Amino acid sequence: MKVLVTGGAGYIGSHVVRQLGEAGHDVVVFDNLSTGHAWAVTHGELVVGDLADPDAIEEVMEAHRFEAVLHFAAHIVVPESVSNPLKYYSNNTRNTLNLLAALEKHRIPRLVFSSTAAVYGMPEETLLNEQTPLLPINPYGASKMMSERMITDSAAASGLNYVILRYFNVAGADPQTRLGQATPEATHLIKVACECATGARDGMQVFGNDYDTRDGTCVRDYIHVEDLASAHIRALEHMAGGGESQILNCGYGRGFTVREVIDAVKRLSGVDFPVTQAPRRAGDPGALMADNQRIRSVLDWVPRHDDLDTIVQTALDWERHWQKQMQTKNSY
Repeated sequence: MKVLVTGGAGYIGSHVVRQLGEAGHDVVVFDNLSTGHAWAVTHGELVVGDLADPDAIEEVMEAHRFEAVLHFAAHIVVPESVSNPLKYYSNNTRNTLNLLAALEKHRIPRLVFSSTAAVYGMPEETLLNEQTPLLPINPYGASKMMSERMITDSAAASGLNYVILRYFNVAGADPQTRLGQATPEATHLIKVACECATGARDGMQVFGNDYDTRDGTCVRDYIHVEDLASAHIRALEHMAGGGESQILNCGYGRGFTVREVIDAVKRLSGVDFPVTQAPRRAGDPGALMADNQRIRSVLDWVPRHDDLDTIVQTALDWERHWQKQMQTKNSY
């Protein structure tokens, strides 16, 4: 298919673009490069543009006859969304509206949307299915929930076919170290721990040790970015084969504590970096895991990297590679 990928120069989007290219799809990436990187676009054409600019969207739509759009472009840092909510409602929600208007105008029939488990907020249960009520507790989750609602309402009126994928905790990197998370000042646990192990950070904090979990720290469902990317390919194939619109959780259905993740990074890296204890952060649930039965059934999705050591090792390999690249760049 001829596919437009918004935010395709970012961490997750770039992995999906690579898999799309390897599967033979004709890809155009639309990205403003605010957090993404041109070098991360390994297949197809890169168009530098912003979804806040309807003229830029119109130009790329006029230049190509797209059969599907995969929409990743968004801000994703929860604390920043609390301190600057309008930034998130502008970039995440309003820009999705701009994109949906273009899809309708150009009669593009398929959309895969990058959503998040943050739409669930702080549910009482720990294993979440797609019917769990949506009660986001921060502007990031709310901005994604609003986008989901716009997509479903637009589809009901226009016939748009969609798959909304709600990500749990994405981590890891391409096993061949071609791609990985290169976002400055990243906040994701495995990325931060790997930066500590490679000397990019002096140490890290653990927020809260009094949760009702195995060791008192939060439990999260970590999904390898390669498995998440493959879910997007399966979503496209599902719609191309006449499959109905879907909302699907993306996770493995089991979790690890913060301490277990840090211990894995230390063990695999051989580095005992400093870790200090800090109070709980507001809005951090004790445990969140995905009920993934629906995505396995509907998309016939079979994870290939469902192993914490695999996730951590690929993240470490990427971090070492990335730090070496940065050192080489800074030496000139």
